[in-house]
Amino acid sequence: MADGDRIGIVVVSHSEKLAAGVIELAHQMAPNVRIEPAGGTDDGRIGTSFERVTTAIGAADAGAGVVVLCDLGSAILTAETAMDFLDDDVRQRVRIADAPLVEGTVAASVAAESGDPLEGVVRAAESAGGGGTADLADVPAESAGASDDGSSGEPISRRITLTNSDGLHARPAAELVKLASTFPQRVTVNGIDAKSLLAIMALGLVKGDEVEIATEDPAGAHAVEALAELAASGFGEH
Repeated sequence: MADGDRIGIVVVSHSEKLAAGVIELAHQMAPNVRIEPAGGTDDGRIGTSFERVTTAIGAADAGAGVVVLCDLGSAILTAETAMDFLDDDVRQRVRIADAPLVEGTVAASVAAESGDPLEGVVRAAESAGGGGTADLADVPAESAGASDDGSSGEPISRRITLTNSDGLHARPAAELVKLASTFPQRVTVNGIDAKSLLAIMALGLVKGDEVEIATEDPAGAHAVEALAELAASGFGEH
């Protein structure tokens, strides 16, 4: 995927070090995404900077759009002010996500790495705060296990024992989510949506744990097989 096709991310924090740390974490799972910091004031104090936010948005925008994550309410006000001064065409492709800074940035970055469009990256960020649209009720019938005639197919599943040292944490979880996102069918990992990074990480699966990768969609066999093979390979750790 070309760099200009991915959504960029801006991290607005009152602390320069906090913004840098969040970006360091997110880049472990989304190395190809433009994630720009806007932390601290222009003279290095705790606070926010209109200039830094404006510069970060410009640096993050490769043409597809930018999602902005903020740590506190005044950071949101600074980001909103910066948006007011953007050119109209740029402003139309910038969104401020209502999401927790760390979890939202990680989720948004993985979605951007997977090639999700602007609104999809915003949804991924906001799902980290429990207000997203990741529930099965919001998944179209064709990707939630319904066949063409409206009936559910027989479940398709594979069980894999995790052999990599990190289990399904951080980078391995992100690799699994990115692969799952390439398939239209809904696939689950131990009953959890395989496209939800934070939900997968929350399972706390470690080396030696068994995972069940499954789908109720008759067309999802290839997706199950691909995710199972990725897990069986140790996510490239061995």
